[in-house]
Amino acid sequence: MIVLASASPRRAEILRAAGIDFIVQAANVPEDVAPGEDAGAYVRRVAAAKARAVDGGGLIVVAADTTVVVDGEIMGKPEDRHDAARMLRLLAGRWHEVITGVCIRAPLAAGAEREIVDAAVTRVLFGPMTAAEIDAYAGTGEPLDKAGAYAIQGLASRHVERIEGCYFNVVGLPVSMVWRRLRALGYQSTTEPSSGS
Repeated sequence: MIVLASASPRRAEILRAAGIDFIVQAANVPEDVAPGEDAGAYVRRVAAAKARAVDGGGLIVVAADTTVVVDGEIMGKPEDRHDAARMLRLLAGRWHEVITGVCIRAPLAAGAEREIVDAAVTRVLFGPMTAAEIDAYAGTGEPLDKAGAYAIQGLASRHVERIEGCYFNVVGLPVSMVWRRLRALGYQSTTEPSSGS
């Protein structure tokens, strides 16, 4: 069992599908970009802040933060429908990067902890989008709680032509990276066969 320091239903769904047992303790931390901070440093810092903000109660804590980058602009969640449309105009017909920072806190003996902070990068190519398509998608409401104003697993999938890297990273959690880190820390899922079988 681990603690997921996130209220994201998408991250919970990814862990559930991967057979990783978890409970949710949502972390509420500021997600503002610091002056001069690049995207990789930003998501790592926020993920670490989220992991440190919850009491794991002796369990491994996993936290993550995702952003979208195009032309050096760090795109968080849009403020409203018009901001979503602005972001989508920047993404249309182009490659961009989705970066997720991950922090894993693991309890050790005598009250000590080990903390691992990492990040995954996936490149995504959007096909061209007409002004009408952008306005229609922005108007669905789907982009409003998504970094970069789109959900690759939702209606925006019709505009995604290619990805390079981990698909689940774009959804919100690079699960293969998380799994490798958990295994290195001694985590075993209840869906795995025991070593004695």
